[in-house]
Amino acid sequence: MNRFAKRSAAVALAILLMAAVSAQAKKKKKDFNLDANPLAGLNSQQPDKQLFDKAMAAMKKGRYDVARLDLQTLLNTYPESEFRMRAKLAVGDTWYKEGGTAALTQAEAEYEDFITFFPDAPEAAEAKMKVGDIYYQQMEKPDRDYTNAEEAEKEYREMLNMFPDSPLIPRAKQKLRDVQEVLAEREAEIGLYYESQLNYSASIARLQTVADSYPLYSKSDEVWLGIGDSYASQARLIEATPKLSGAVRERLDAIYLDKAAAAYDRVITRYPMAPHVEDARDRLVAMNRPVPEPTDAAVAESDAEERSREPLHFTDRTLGIIKRGPTVVEAVHVGDPTLTDPQRTLAPDVSKASVELFRQAMAANQPPAPAAPVTPTGVNEPPRTGQPSEAPLQLEAPAGGTGVGVQIVNAPSGTEGPQAVDPNAVVKPVGPTSTALPAPEKPTEAPIQVNDIKPGEVPQQTAANAKAKPKKPGTDLSDESSSRKKKKKGLGKLNPF
Repeated sequence: MNRFAKRSAAVALAILLMAAVSAQAKKKKKDFNLDANPLAGLNSQQPDKQLFDKAMAAMKKGRYDVARLDLQTLLNTYPESEFRMRAKLAVGDTWYKEGGTAALTQAEAEYEDFITFFPDAPEAAEAKMKVGDIYYQQMEKPDRDYTNAEEAEKEYREMLNMFPDSPLIPRAKQKLRDVQEVLAEREAEIGLYYESQLNYSASIARLQTVADSYPLYSKSDEVWLGIGDSYASQARLIEATPKLSGAVRERLDAIYLDKAAAAYDRVITRYPMAPHVEDARDRLVAMNRPVPEPTDAAVAESDAEERSREPLHFTDRTLGIIKRGPTVVEAVHVGDPTLTDPQRTLAPDVSKASVELFRQAMAANQPPAPAAPVTPTGVNEPPRTGQPSEAPLQLEAPAGGTGVGVQIVNAPSGTEGPQAVDPNAVVKPVGPTSTALPAPEKPTEAPIQVNDIKPGEVPQQTAANAKAKPKKPGTDLSDESSSRKKKKKGLGKLNPF
């Protein structure tokens, strides 16, 4: 019984896979077929036409080396042939169909050469489109290497900008939407992971990059919800910080909650038909914030985007596990993709903005600086005020004066009498009115010396002499050695030794 159940399950899975493959094949038939030979309907027996048809037949049978040989023969033998452009482009097709890393690299070189030699030909847009398809074919899943996805995005953007009138524009736009779906999925997954690790600055940076660069992403509503949740989490961290004062905490909390409410409003006003709109409404109601109403144009645009997406079925999930490339069935099929380089938001910039918010909040909470104490001026110091000093009054010089309003007092000339004073002088002379010097005085005569002690009398000891200290006995230096010669006495003077 178990074997029968396993076989039944295997058969059912095979049927589902075949149905999915057939659905994908039908979808591809609707696209512009780049492999069709536009010169197949020409009825000509010219040798260059025969070589071209022979190469196309060999390429359909998978004999790519034979096809390249015939095409190179056509290009070298008939350089003026009307099939030369198609032959040059077909050389790149043989490498592209052969597959493999080396063959795809050679195909890209052939297509780039074609664009260089025939930039104005209609086939140049096809060559550029196929360069993008080379990288599109080698794309990995969102959680793997994204180099090929970035290269594909660049090539499709260049094709849309270089050939805006090409019939391949709708196909190139859809390919670009698929590529941007993969790139946006990668960035969103990283941002949500950072949010789960409580790294809110990195989470906001990644999610904001997705919101700004890929607005057609199928999960843009979840992206804006993640941005709002990160800001709300930062507000809760501010509320739980005990070292902040109440005023600073309230100011920062209000700023972060405003940012979170703006993100929730974006979900409602831009993606009103997305699955997570009700979650955004509930968060705004919990924050006691008004819930905005979307416009009719926003509702119609969001509804068209949601209807253009294909639901992710079981077969799509199964094929996503088996095949190498990503699953892009949820990519939108309407709207214009972003044609400019994505403006990335970096985590250090978000952190610096948060630090600046803290600094401003702390500065607004600081009391004003006290005024500097006023030091009284000294006795001989001029008064200090905040106003500039006034200019001194201009005084007119008296007639015949010095021009400064001050009288010069000359040295006395020996004449007696008061010095004449100018009555118009501002500064009056200071000093005695008489400038005559007094007469010189004679020195006082010394008193006559009188000797009161008569001869033969002993003078009495005065009190001053009585108080004089007695002389100390001299030190006996007879036993001490000395370099000085002692004076000889008596008969010693006759001894020459």
